Amino acid sequence: MKLKAAAVFATILGLSAIRPIAAAEVHQTLAPATSPASGHQMYMAYCASCHGKEGKGDGPVAAALKTPPADLATLSARNGGKFPELRVTSAIKGDPALPAHGSAEMPVWGTVFQKMSQGNAGQVQMRIANLVAYVRSIQAK
Repeated sequence: MKLKAAAVFATILGLSAIRPIAAAEVHQTLAPATSPASGHQMYMAYCASCHGKEGKGDGPVAAALKTPPADLATLSARNGGKFPELRVTSAIKGDPALPAHGSAEMPVWGTVFQKMSQGNAGQVQMRIANLVAYVRSIQAK
């Protein structure tokens, strides 16, 4: 069963070495299936288009967004050297009480993961925990 989740992905139209990144257009598309056990695979499928492959906020869609994506690679550095695990978890889940979540342009992955997992709470928690662990692993040294 394909999901009709509002995941944001990039479609770069005619991008070449001559054209600027501003040629990016943002389209809503289906969230691709990924392994809940692979934080890296989920990050590349769901996050890298905006946050960039290395988490620096420089993905191919970043220039087309109203609010620049967060630099995920410096979360620890900007938090006194401690990775803000609860804040990252809340941001991924889409906690409405989290003011630092960013713009409404970021999909609420908790809802998307819930639909992907057909209500299996353990699988949703696994997805979120593994994605958070991957973001922790890309912190700048």
